Amino acid sequence: MSKLILVLTLPWVLRHGPTPEKHQIETMPGGVAMIDYDGDGRLDLFFAGASGASALYRNAGNWKFEDVTAKAGVAGSGYQMGAAVGDIDGDGRDDLFVTGVDRNLMYRNRGDGTFEARAFPATGWSISAGFFDYDRDGDLDLFIVNYVKYDAAKEPFCGDTKAGLRTYCHPRYYEGLPNSLFRNEGAGRFTDVSKESGIAGHTGKGMAVAFADYDGDGWLDVLVTNDTEPNFLFRNEGNGRFREVGMAAGIGMNDDGKALSSMGADFRDVDNDGRPDIFITALANETFPLYRGLERGLFLDVTYPTRIGAATLALSGWSTGIYDFDRDGRKDIFAANGDVNDNTERYSSRKSRQQNLMLWQQADGTFRAESMGGAAQHRGAAFGDLDNDGAVDVVVTRLGESPQVYRNVPPAGQHWLGVNAPLGARVRADGQWNQATSAVGYASASDARVHFGLGERSTVSELEVVFVSGKRQVLREVKGDRYITVREP
Repeated sequence: MSKLILVLTLPWVLRHGPTPEKHQIETMPGGVAMIDYDGDGRLDLFFAGASGASALYRNAGNWKFEDVTAKAGVAGSGYQMGAAVGDIDGDGRDDLFVTGVDRNLMYRNRGDGTFEARAFPATGWSISAGFFDYDRDGDLDLFIVNYVKYDAAKEPFCGDTKAGLRTYCHPRYYEGLPNSLFRNEGAGRFTDVSKESGIAGHTGKGMAVAFADYDGDGWLDVLVTNDTEPNFLFRNEGNGRFREVGMAAGIGMNDDGKALSSMGADFRDVDNDGRPDIFITALANETFPLYRGLERGLFLDVTYPTRIGAATLALSGWSTGIYDFDRDGRKDIFAANGDVNDNTERYSSRKSRQQNLMLWQQADGTFRAESMGGAAQHRGAAFGDLDNDGAVDVVVTRLGESPQVYRNVPPAGQHWLGVNAPLGARVRADGQWNQATSAVGYASASDARVHFGLGERSTVSELEVVFVSGKRQVLREVKGDRYITVREP
C-alpha cells in the first residue's frame, strides 16, 4: 500500500484575514498550483495569497524549495483566491493566471525566471479557472468560475443573534454570477466570448471547473460545480457555443434530488471503461458524490454502491484529485477536508479542523477510506510528481497555517509510465484511460503529465494518444518506469 509521508511544511502562511464579522471571502481561499516555471524539469509551487501576498517556491530538488516570489514578481495584490496554469502563447513555457475578488491577474512567463503581469478583465468574485482548447484552433482558451456578488459593507448577520454567535453565511444570502469564457486569439491575447458562447446565459454560484470530452464527440466539455445550486455541464457544440445539460445528464443534483454544496471536482475515467466520470466534494451530511459516465452522455450516481457515501458523510471537502497513487492500475481519490466555519464546535458535534481523506479503489470498484495527516481547515490541493520518481505527490493548503507537502511512497515492484502530452489529449495505455489536464480540484492547478500505474507489468503493449485536433498517435511496446513526450504529428 502507498504511503503519503509529510516531508515538508513550507514557511509561507495562508493569511485569509478572519474578522469577527465573518466576511464570506475569508473562508474560501486558497489555491495552489504546480508549475515548472523555470523549465528545469521539476515542478515548482505557487500559492494564491488571499489577504496576504502570494508565493512562488522553486523546486531545487531533494525536497528543497526556495522562495523566489520577489524575484519572479508574482506577489500580486488584492484578495487572491486560486490559480490556473497553461502556455498561453505557445512559447513552450507555462504561464500563470490568478483569480481573485473583483480582480484577475495574468502572468506571462518571460523565460528568465520572471513573469510579466498583464492586465486582465475582472469578472466579479472569481474562484477557480482553467485552460483548455475549446475551439480546437491550437491555442489555450480560459474558463473562469465566478461565485456570487459580494459587498463587504452589506455582509448579512448569520448565526445566533441572542448568543452573539456569528457564522459564515449560507450561499442563499448572495446573488449568483455567470461564469466567463475568454478565447485566445493567438499570442496570449484574449477576447471575452462569454455571451456569444452561451456561457453567460447561466447564473450559478461556481466553485470549481474541470474539462473532459464526456460524450466522445471530440470536443472538450466543461464541468462547473455550484454551491447549493445544480451543477453545470456545458456541452461543447463544436460551433463556438455551449449547451448546459447538467440536469439532463444526471449530474446537476444527487440521487436524492438535492443540489449539494458542491466544492472541488475531478472529471476523468475512474473505472477505465473509456468514459469520463465525475467526483465532487461537498459539505458534511451531503456525501461526496461519484457519477459514473454511461453511454449517450448520461451519468449514474454511484456514491453509495462504491462505499464513498458512508466514508464521506461526516466530512466537508474542498480540493480533490483522481490518481493512481499506489500504481496498481486502479485510480484512487484524495480529498482535502475542513469545515467552512472555524467555530463549528460551538453549535454542533462536528469539528472545524478535519483530516484529509484517501479513498483507495479496490478490485471490485469499491473504495476503502483512510484518514490522512493532521486536522486543519484544509482548502486547496494540487497533485503531481515533485521528485520525478513516477509517484503522484500532494500539496495542501491550510487556512491560517503553512502548506504541507506529502511525498508518495508506493509499494516496491509497482511499475509506472508518465506521458507528457498537450493539454486536452486523451491517453490510453492498454486498458487504462486518462487525460492531460491541469484543472483539478478546487481553485488549484496540478501536474498536467498523465500518470499510469502498471502494477507488475513493466511495458505498455499499446499506447494511444488522441489529441484535441482529432489526430491520433499509437506507440507499441512502450517501456515503463519513465516519462515520455508525445507530440502531435
